[in-house]
Amino acid sequence: MKSTNEILNSFETTVERYVAELNLLNMDELLQKENEEEWSIGQMYMHLIQSALFMQLRNIDHCLANNEHTVHSDEVKTELGSQVFEAEQFPPVRVKVPASPQYTPLQPESKEQIAQGLQQVVDRMRSTATVLVLEEAATGSKVPHPRLGALNAQEWFHLIEMHYKHHFLQLDRLKMNMGK
Repeated sequence: MKSTNEILNSFETTVERYVAELNLLNMDELLQKENEEEWSIGQMYMHLIQSALFMQLRNIDHCLANNEHTVHSDEVKTELGSQVFEAEQFPPVRVKVPASPQYTPLQPESKEQIAQGLQQVVDRMRSTATVLVLEEAATGSKVPHPRLGALNAQEWFHLIEMHYKHHFLQLDRLKMNMGK
């Protein structure tokens, strides 16, 4: 598995591409949806920001605190979780989740909101990387992921980078559908 600093460097490069792509789009393009089941590019950005801030980074905090959200360190990943972490990437398949108020992200209010959100995630990743290196929290407490199984702090950290890279497939598909 990559080191914390390698993951952070890769993540920062990934976010640089997202920022560059954001700068090429206007607000109408960010909000454009093919149909009600499809997310807009803006919603995809909001999903990445929100999942990192409110799920993945929060679960790292839980692992480090070894609190009521954690499970015993003997808990393991699912078969899919093992495959994802062995390959260090998600399978290149589209994950379709039915539209729902609790899962479907809201449209962004502005490009600035997205840029600020991405920067907030980068800042949190940097501060979390420092803690992970200092704490050497590679295998301690774990928090279960709904599809991947029990993950420790280092794995949740790596998951953020893999998740952002995986959504390049969606970004490319949505841009192609817009003729870009």
